[in-house]
Amino acid sequence: MRAMIARTEFRFRKQTKASIKIQAQWRGHREYSYYKNLQKAAVVTQCGWRARVARRELRMLKSAARETGALKEAKDKLEKKVEELTWRVQFEKRLRTELEETKSQEIAKLQEALHSMQIQVEEANARVVKEQELARKAIEEAPPIIKETPVMVQDTAKIDALSAEVENLKASLLSEKLAAEEATKACSDAEARNTDLAKKLEEAGAKVDQLQDSVQRLEEKLSNSESENQVLRQQALTMSPTGKAISARSRTMIVQRTPDNGNILSGETKTNNDLTLAIVNPKEPESEEKPQKSLNEKQQDNQDLLIKCISQDLGFSGGKPVAACIIYKCLLHWRSFEVERTTVFDRIIQTISSSIEVADNNDVLAYWLCNTSTLLMLLQHTLKASGAASLTPQRRRSSSASLFGRMSQGLRATPQSASGIPFLNGRTLGRLDDLRQVEAKYPALLFKQQLTAFLEKIYGMIRDNLKKEISPLLGLCIQAPRTSRSSLVKGRAQANAIAQQALIAHWQSIVRSLDAYSKTMKANYVPAFLVRKIFTQMFSFINVQLFNSLLLRRECCSFSNGEYVKAGLAELEQWCLFATEEYAGSAWDELKHIRQAVGFLVIHQKPKKTLNEITNELCPVLSIQQIYRISTMYWDDKYGTHSVSSDVISSIRVMMTEDSSNGVSSSFLLDDDSSIPFSVDDISKSMQTVDVADVEPPPLIRENSGFVFLHQRAD
Repeated sequence: MRAMIARTEFRFRKQTKASIKIQAQWRGHREYSYYKNLQKAAVVTQCGWRARVARRELRMLKSAARETGALKEAKDKLEKKVEELTWRVQFEKRLRTELEETKSQEIAKLQEALHSMQIQVEEANARVVKEQELARKAIEEAPPIIKETPVMVQDTAKIDALSAEVENLKASLLSEKLAAEEATKACSDAEARNTDLAKKLEEAGAKVDQLQDSVQRLEEKLSNSESENQVLRQQALTMSPTGKAISARSRTMIVQRTPDNGNILSGETKTNNDLTLAIVNPKEPESEEKPQKSLNEKQQDNQDLLIKCISQDLGFSGGKPVAACIIYKCLLHWRSFEVERTTVFDRIIQTISSSIEVADNNDVLAYWLCNTSTLLMLLQHTLKASGAASLTPQRRRSSSASLFGRMSQGLRATPQSASGIPFLNGRTLGRLDDLRQVEAKYPALLFKQQLTAFLEKIYGMIRDNLKKEISPLLGLCIQAPRTSRSSLVKGRAQANAIAQQALIAHWQSIVRSLDAYSKTMKANYVPAFLVRKIFTQMFSFINVQLFNSLLLRRECCSFSNGEYVKAGLAELEQWCLFATEEYAGSAWDELKHIRQAVGFLVIHQKPKKTLNEITNELCPVLSIQQIYRISTMYWDDKYGTHSVSSDVISSIRVMMTEDSSNGVSSSFLLDDDSSIPFSVDDISKSMQTVDVADVEPPPLIRENSGFVFLHQRAD
């Protein structure tokens, strides 16, 4: 019994021990499996978290790299601007040193003049002292004064006689006064007659002077015609194959000229009975050198007078620049476009260059901008390169390329040339459409290129002056003053009106600058085409400066600041409407970037806007990088609203990633275009025709006999 109980207990213990081992093995397996699963889950979770953190850091690095690239570009532009400003500073320093030298020279001259005047004053004082000494000596050497003692007269008869004599003297004095009055009246009448005679004598003298001037002009014209005939004979002799072929003709070529201007009136040839024959003598080259020399001297004197005339401000005649018209008519009359060598073009260019040395005088710059553009337009319609086909058969350059050949062609011209139309060396000076083109030589073509360069230079100087004037104001216009903003929010209606005026004060300063430049250019009759180009580039400059400042400064991307910039843009829009499309052109359209950016800042309910609405309706001109920049930098300091939704931001980031993978530039800043936005053909096509014949010559050359052709008028 005990053995069975012991076996049973032993079997129970053995089973218990086995079950304990099995349970221990199971629990160990279960815990080990749980541990392994937990370890695997931790590794997966950590990998996912690290990948998320890495992606976030990658996005931040990419955005930082894009911003760094944009900042680098901005830095490069600023370095270029700094170099340009340093060059300008050096240039201004050089001008200042030159001005100081001239001032020092003038001060030295004034000091010398002052020293000479002081010497003269000292000499005058010495003479006064000497005269005083001489007067004192004369007073000392003078005899003593004898004093008269009154004597009491007691004889009454003598007193009566003396009183009667006094009465007689009074009567004679009255008669003398009457005679003197009559004499003065007669003298005044004689003086009046003398003044009348003097006036008549002066009038007669003026008439005599006019007659003498007219006689002198006629003599000069006669001498000029004789000199020209001799020059024509010499050139005809040099151009002919043999001198005997010309002298052997029974009839010779005659040029009939009027006594007033020497212009060709008829193309007929006449014999010796009607006019003076231009007979060519091959044995006279030495005797003809003197007339040629005198003709060259007169030509040089005329050129000197022209340069002296255009160096002054000649003004305008009927809205046309007098200087440009006078230069064109003189060059056309002198045939300067058709000669191989001449110095008149270089002298004109030097005169223009010396006149525009003062870069800050916008009135002078506008005056020369009008003159250079008008003259360039006239040259564009008149000049053509050598070898090109002529507009008329009479102007073809063939065998008659010499001056004598051209004169003979003018004499053999169509009957229209003999109908009384005034000619100027074979050309009419009527409207621009009536002018015939001439074959320009190298000096004329070079002059045209130099004139184009000066036109572009003057245009750039005026544009840069306006940029320099409004650039400090643009920095104040991009961000509203804090005091004004607070008063707009918290003040009353009157305080709001005052604050609004303070807000737009800087914008009104820009408008005043634009008005001043517009009035200056209108007063100097600058072509409307150039005025439009200047203001279009200026509005493009304003757009670039304001838009770049808005994207680079977070404090500017606020709701209230958008309202401030919008109010200033409204001032510019009013100015464009006031200036009319003729002078403003498409300037308002150049502000499209800043207008759309400001419109995005001031709209309400931005989180409800989709990406399609933003890119197609609100900001169609802005790039995706610019929209992302504005959306992320926006903050509302007035109502506390938020920017666009996170879905829109994520969509914009996806589009930016695609653009960067496709090689699209990630820069969000705009570039300022400082190039010349027109060509010579644009000026020629846009400007109206100029009637140079109706321009009155200035007084300096009006009465000169060498400029009689300027008085001609076209029919």
